[in-house]
This record gives sequence, C-alpha cells and structure tokens, in this order.
Amino acid sequence: MSAFEVLVVAAAVATGLAGGVLYAFSAFVMAGLRRLDPGAGAAAMRSINVTAVRPPLMLLLAASVLLPAGAAVVGLVGGADGAGWALAGAVVALVGILGITAVGNVPLNDRLDAATDPAAEWLTFVPRWLAWNHARTAAGAVATALLAVALVV
Repeated sequence: MSAFEVLVVAAAVATGLAGGVLYAFSAFVMAGLRRLDPGAGAAAMRSINVTAVRPPLMLLLAASVLLPAGAAVVGLVGGADGAGWALAGAVVALVGILGITAVGNVPLNDRLDAATDPAAEWLTFVPRWLAWNHARTAAGAVATALLAVALVV
C-alpha cells in the first residue's frame, strides 16, 4: 500500500467517525434532550458543551480535517490517480465539518452558555443547532464517500 492509500484510508475512517458522532447527536442525543423541559435541556446541553471540548472529540475533529488534507497533498505531489477525489474530500471535510462547527454550532453553543434565560434560549437554539449539525453530518458522509472513491479510481 502506498503512503497515499494509507492516508486516504485513515482519512476516510476519521471523517466517517466524525460524521457518525455528529449523526448520533442529530439522531438521538438532541431528541432525548428535547424531551426534557427547556431548562433541563439547556442545562444538559451546556454541560455537554463543556465536556465536548476535550481530546476525544477535538482529536477526532482535527484528524477529520488534517488526514484528508495530508492525503490530498501526498496524492497531488505524487501524481496519484485519486488525488483529485481526495482533495474534494478534504475540502468537504474542512468546510463541512470544521467550518460549519466554527461558524454555526460553536456560536450557538456560546450564545446558549451566555444566556440569562437558558430555557427561553433553548427553544430557539435547538432547531438552528440541529440544522447546522445535520449539515455537518452530511459533510462527514460526503467526505468519506469522496475519499473512498479516491481509493478506487
């Protein structure tokens, strides 16, 4: 296996795992939090946001961007057949996973954390946060698929 292929496999695993974690939030974590009264839901989410900013999630999110970028660079420099697909996967991961997190979900988390009435904020927070999270989830899936194609072309 070439260095490009190893990096693409690692990148596909990282983006797939990141997309899966984000999917879990969209599919059942947020659904469970929505079943709570707004004050309890907001409190739980604020607690999750504190514990999320630790190595398990941060390393995964970093890997989901850095590994595809590394695969794309190695592929482009080495002239690998799937380099363009790897580059596309890297761009989708960068914009769709990291970018959306930075411009969509984190500001909403910060707003919830700073709210003087978290229960009231929760009611507007959930649909907006979920919309951004659905987009991040889709980006993880698309990036993984693009990286898989990079291996087979």
